[in-house]
Amino acid sequence: MTKRPLHPRSLAAQAMGKIDPLTKGVVPPIHVSTTYIRDEDNAYSSGFIYGRPDNETVHEAQAVLAMLEEAKAGALLFGSGMAAATAVFQALSPGDHVVASKVMYWALRAWLLTEATRWGLKIEFVETDDLVALKAAVKPGVTKLIWAETPSNPLWTITDIAAVAEIAHAAGARLAVDSTCASPVHTRPLTLGADIVMHAATKVLNGHSDVVAGALCAREDDEFWARIKTVRKGQGGILGPFEAYLLMRGMRTLHVRQERQSASAMTLAQKLSAHPLVSRVLYPGLPQHPGHDIAARQMQGGFGYMLSIQVSGGEQAAIKAAAHVELYKRATSLGGVESLIEHRASIEGAGSPCPPDLLRLSTGIEDVEDLYADLDQALRAGHG
Repeated sequence: MTKRPLHPRSLAAQAMGKIDPLTKGVVPPIHVSTTYIRDEDNAYSSGFIYGRPDNETVHEAQAVLAMLEEAKAGALLFGSGMAAATAVFQALSPGDHVVASKVMYWALRAWLLTEATRWGLKIEFVETDDLVALKAAVKPGVTKLIWAETPSNPLWTITDIAAVAEIAHAAGARLAVDSTCASPVHTRPLTLGADIVMHAATKVLNGHSDVVAGALCAREDDEFWARIKTVRKGQGGILGPFEAYLLMRGMRTLHVRQERQSASAMTLAQKLSAHPLVSRVLYPGLPQHPGHDIAARQMQGGFGYMLSIQVSGGEQAAIKAAAHVELYKRATSLGGVESLIEHRASIEGAGSPCPPDLLRLSTGIEDVEDLYADLDQALRAGHG
């Protein structure tokens, strides 16, 4: 690549300028070998030993993500977002105290309440956007990790990353941020003081709903990052080469997709705020959103592709509206090129902080007027 500084958009679009040395192909090949030749002295001068921790396709995708997140210590890819997230907690020790966002991805919250607690971690949930409550929950010298998700799924609350990083570090703890719904296009938590950033790469990083993957990026190559690497290698939750190739393909168009999706989400949020059958729109780009000012400070170029609406008429009206969409797809997940709609309370079940009248919307790349028209007719049908 050129010696001139390039925008991450350019670097991602060309996969860091990687050219296949054999064919000169502009798309790197998929490396599928699981084992590698030893040197005559039994060393591995290539640096590759075995396919579980060593795969060039995985390394190339990790390099692109590390560049996007400005991760000095690099990135690690995992077989799923849950594998990535749980690796952070498994790098802690039994008895360690953890403070985590009360509103977060429901499957991780369930794991923290069961497996992590059974293993010996002390988990305390707070509203991480409430700095007073957060600071009160943190125990200096005892709390080892603060886990914050921002924007948080599915209420899209905003946590002040820089402020929470200060609280964490003053107490001798680390800050890990789930930035799945912001993506490095809009927020780079490591530059704001976070120690670890996590992505469910299944979502917008891939962007095509055809890969299950997770990722971690680190600010410093310290002993905690080394433990995470050990967990990943020992438990084997590593992404395969074909999935890494598809993830790389997705990241090459990340900026184009994310910019379009975020612009459409903003338009939808504004139009739905005036809809007679919508009681509330949850989207950090709206001035009336309680976290808008912080989001405007720590998010660049947009406020993300996710929003939620609360439907007038309550739970049954919301479920009925979701049943009448034509362009939106009634499916879980988020971040793909197709727009999705989901009644989250039904999915999350008992104990969910999600209101029963809420519909979660993942904005794709379709025409935004078509998307609004579909929601409008579905909402009216839900009240028919």
